[in-house]
Amino acid sequence: MVRETRLTPADLTYPLFLHHGTDSRLAIASMPNQYRYSVDLLPGLVRDLCSRGINSVLLFGLPAAKDAMGSESYATNGIVQQGIKAIKNAVPEMLVITDVCLCQYTDSGHCGLVNSQGQILNDETLEVLQLIALSHADAGADVVAPSGMMDNMVGAIRTVLDSNNFKEVAILSYAVKYASAFYGPFRQAAEGAPQFGDRRSYQMDPANRREAFREIDLDLEQGADMIMIKPALAYLDVLREARSSFPEIPLAAYNVSGEYAMITAAIERGWLCEVDVVLEILIGIKRAGADQIVTYHARHIAEYL
Repeated sequence: MVRETRLTPADLTYPLFLHHGTDSRLAIASMPNQYRYSVDLLPGLVRDLCSRGINSVLLFGLPAAKDAMGSESYATNGIVQQGIKAIKNAVPEMLVITDVCLCQYTDSGHCGLVNSQGQILNDETLEVLQLIALSHADAGADVVAPSGMMDNMVGAIRTVLDSNNFKEVAILSYAVKYASAFYGPFRQAAEGAPQFGDRRSYQMDPANRREAFREIDLDLEQGADMIMIKPALAYLDVLREARSSFPEIPLAAYNVSGEYAMITAAIERGWLCEVDVVLEILIGIKRAGADQIVTYHARHIAEYL
C-alpha cells in the first residue's frame, strides 16, 4: 500500500541480437540464457514478450560480412532492417528501438570510421549514421538510438529524418556512455570488439560526472527525445542527478551485459536468489530515476512482475 517505487514489465526493454540464417538460436557463452536469433524466429519471440507485458525491444545486428564502411548497417536488406519488418508484421504494437552504430559492422570494430593512422573520423561517420538511421526508419523503426558517442550525431540524424518525412521517429541518444569495463560480454555477443586500441577517445571517462550533463545538454539542443545513461549500476549517481536536472526528459538506463553476467554467475552458483536480487537491482535503477530500463533480465523477470 505504501510502496513508493513500482516496477512493471512495461518499464523494461529487452535487447535482441540478430544474425543471418534460418531457424537458428545461438547461445551466448558469456551471457547465460541469452541468444542470437535468426529473423524467422522473431515473430514467436516478440509474441512471447508481449504476453509477459514487455512492449519494447532494442535491436542489434551481426552482419554477414564486415568492411571498412560497415556497409550492411545501412543496407535495405540488412539484418536489422529485416528484423524490424518481421517484428512489425507480427506484432505491430511492439515498440522497436534500433541501435545506430558501426562497431558491429566495421572490420575495425570501432564505432566510427577510421583513417590509415587509426584515428576516428567523426564528421565522415555522421554521414554513415544518417544512412543507418534513415534505413531503420524506412523499415519501420519507432525509435533510433545512436550509441557511438560521435560529436553532433543527434543533430545529423534529426536533420536527415525530418527532411525525409520521418519527423515522428524518435531519437533515444546514448548521451552518457562511459568507457566501461562492463561491456565485455556484449562485445562477444555482437562480435564488436575493437581490433586495435580502445574507445576512450570518444566514450566518457568513468571518473567524470559534470561532463555527462554537458553531453545531455548538447544532445537535447540537437533534438534528442530521450536520453540513455550507460552502464547503470556503477553510475546511479549520474542517473539520479540527470533525473533531478532534466525532470521532464524521458530517461533510460542500460543494465549492461557485464552487470548481467556477474549477477547470473552468482545466481548459477547458488550464491544469490535470482528473483530477489534482480528485482532489487531493477527497482534500484528505477528508484534512482530511470523511466525505462534496458536489461537482459527483462524476459525472465517479467513473469514475476
